[in-house]
Amino acid sequence: MAVKTYIAAITEALDLALEKDKDALIFGEDVGQNGGVFRATDGLQAKYGEDRVFNTPLAESGIGGMAIGLATQGFHPIMEIQFGTFIFEVFDSIAGQMSRTRYRFNNTRSNNIVVRTPYGIGTKTPEMHADSIEGLFSQLPGVRVVMPSNPADAKGLLLASIENNDPVIFLENLHLYRSLKGEVPEGYYTTPLDQAAVAKEGSDVSIIAYGGTVPLALKAAEQLEKDGIKAEVIDLRTVAPLDIASIGKTVEKTGRVVVVQEAQRTAGIAANVMAEISERFVLNLKAPIGRVTGPDSIFPFAQAENDWAVKAEDIVNKVKEVVDYD
Repeated sequence: MAVKTYIAAITEALDLALEKDKDALIFGEDVGQNGGVFRATDGLQAKYGEDRVFNTPLAESGIGGMAIGLATQGFHPIMEIQFGTFIFEVFDSIAGQMSRTRYRFNNTRSNNIVVRTPYGIGTKTPEMHADSIEGLFSQLPGVRVVMPSNPADAKGLLLASIENNDPVIFLENLHLYRSLKGEVPEGYYTTPLDQAAVAKEGSDVSIIAYGGTVPLALKAAEQLEKDGIKAEVIDLRTVAPLDIASIGKTVEKTGRVVVVQEAQRTAGIAANVMAEISERFVLNLKAPIGRVTGPDSIFPFAQAENDWAVKAEDIVNKVKEVVDYD
């Protein structure tokens, strides 16, 4: 297997999707000749032509509306929203149209649209560029929210999302784009949606994370092992819908849980995971569930990112608190 960066794996997935599916189209702001602001679509317009990889006006609502129209005509739109928080401008198309199509048409139609957008702290972007917005979209029935944490999953989950018959919000971590490398299988393959993965085996405590917090959880697990604590790290991969079975399995195994998210504390994926555990698996718990999140404040300007961000040390401290509970 070749070693690739997170973003190179995404580019490869898009290339393979266009090659395999003649109805697949990629469009968004500057995705053509420039290859997108992060070069995720670099070279694809030259290879497949302007009819299949093309720029749009700087109007996210128009990108969403066009995706819906193209999907009704049999195309498979892969739309890029340049930065995560810009997705607010297309929220009506996603929440009011894409997510409801299957229900609205009594299961006779669907919107097989992939909405790609980057998110996440760590690259000191300007305001309204890096917010974690997965919690908002996890409340929409009919939409999947997928958040890969490594290059192999970035490729496999993106290809699975493109094949999927329902709309998928595919969130790519900004910090991981070029900072994380890993082995990526060659050729076309898919990684199952709606299934969590065990990123590291352990027996004493479960750290449940996703997206950009998975590498932090793995780093914390390494530090904890030096103190004799064997932490299991669960990568949710798909945060809506949750893989309840995998969550239950790790809770039954360790009896202690810490849930981690980069987003603000209130009403996030971590809260949902905690609620599901409390409702379904509370008798397996040996201690209250721990939670590590960003603070309930506006996402900070670049100067304050380091103070605001979740760190591996925060996870270590919370795990020790949960493990030491009597």
